[in-house]
Amino acid sequence: MAFESLSDKFQNIFKNLRGKGLLKEEDVKAATKEVKMALLEADVNFKVVKQFVKSVEERAVGEEVLKSLTPGQMVIKIVNEEMVKLMGSEKTEIPLKPSNEVTVIMMVGLQGAGKTTTAAKLAGKFKEKGRRPLLVAADIYRPAAIDQLKVNGEKQGVPVFAMGDGHKPVNIVKAAYEHALKNSNNVMIVDTAGRLHIDEDMMEELVEIRNNIEVNQTILVVDAMTGQDAVNVASSFSEKVGIDGVILTKLDGDTRGGAALSIKAVTGKDILYAGMGEKLSDLEQFYPDRMASRILGMGDVLSLIEKAEAAVDAEEAKEMANKLKKAEFDFEDYLTSMQQVKKMGGMGSLLGMMPGLGGQMKGMEMPDEKVLGRVEAIIYSMTPQERRKPDIINPSRKNRIARGAGVDISEVNRLIKQFEQTKKLMKQMGVMGGKKGKKRGMNMGNMMSMLGGRKGGKFPF
Repeated sequence: MAFESLSDKFQNIFKNLRGKGLLKEEDVKAATKEVKMALLEADVNFKVVKQFVKSVEERAVGEEVLKSLTPGQMVIKIVNEEMVKLMGSEKTEIPLKPSNEVTVIMMVGLQGAGKTTTAAKLAGKFKEKGRRPLLVAADIYRPAAIDQLKVNGEKQGVPVFAMGDGHKPVNIVKAAYEHALKNSNNVMIVDTAGRLHIDEDMMEELVEIRNNIEVNQTILVVDAMTGQDAVNVASSFSEKVGIDGVILTKLDGDTRGGAALSIKAVTGKDILYAGMGEKLSDLEQFYPDRMASRILGMGDVLSLIEKAEAAVDAEEAKEMANKLKKAEFDFEDYLTSMQQVKKMGGMGSLLGMMPGLGGQMKGMEMPDEKVLGRVEAIIYSMTPQERRKPDIINPSRKNRIARGAGVDISEVNRLIKQFEQTKKLMKQMGVMGGKKGKKRGMNMGNMMSMLGGRKGGKFPF
């Protein structure tokens, strides 16, 4: 998970600060020294780290402590605010022309950064906002780049303009612009060629496009997993071609986070979006304050709420809540809740956004697509009556379900047992709000049991 190592280090630093009553200058300097090491290990640019630590120290030493905070909390607050400032202070939108004009967006970056997929993801975002995007296949060198864009465009329901690989990119873009005008496309996203490394030919090609077509936004796509190299790439493109913003890809991977924390400070350009997975829907608007909260282990409740609102229908949620209160939860509801979790990015993604759960997630194995797929297969092998009335599932029915799903009967037994435990948990949650509910609460063990897992253990399938 992105920033996991950095988050753990910050959690340990802050844990030591919280235990102190009055904070002395040497305490602040010791803490900022640890912050400095953590950031350098995360591959954050050295000059950026130096300035960041200096700013934190200047503010923390001698600052009047707010009445509502302890000295330790005050340092955490300052680190959080400086980190937000480092990444751009607030979210930035890609500026678009009025809907009756064409906004030209040129995607640039090195080969392998995920530029073609990101272009399609971005087109999907604009389509959701009521725009009429057109994808332009101007990468004539990489094998299958044009086909890849066509496939992704079709999945997004967005048209793709292509002329094959026998034309110069600048001529393809010119023709695409005329096509956009004739067909009322008001956002044109150009997928340009990348190279394995920065070279003059690539830069000249991009400059030639800019010289012949009014490019409104040049967006650099950078692989976050390349760390400090990502910052060097951003600097080169900014200097030689000129960029207006950055999209970071692969932030869901095992990245140290250095790129996200360095790019704005080094290039002066904002991070616009973050790629959080391989699906075409896995592109999130970049909010510096929310990202800082995630890095510092404070969660990201606002993004969690937005994901839930997008994935869960309000009426369905209300109906589900009523069922839970009455303990009428059945396998149909179980299936629906699993599908909603998948829509929202999976359990691991959701738990990472919840405040204070970073440490508790250690040793927990998250269910992957295969695990959830097998659970779904078992439920789909049940008859509608069995799903709605699980009590009627006897041994002979279990054997039939197992054969239908292609699993051993023991897996069916485990799922049914897990379902009963979940149902019991849901009933307990339904009475939360009273005195008993306040004491009981919702802990990680309860949440994991909903998906059949346990702390330090494995999932049943």
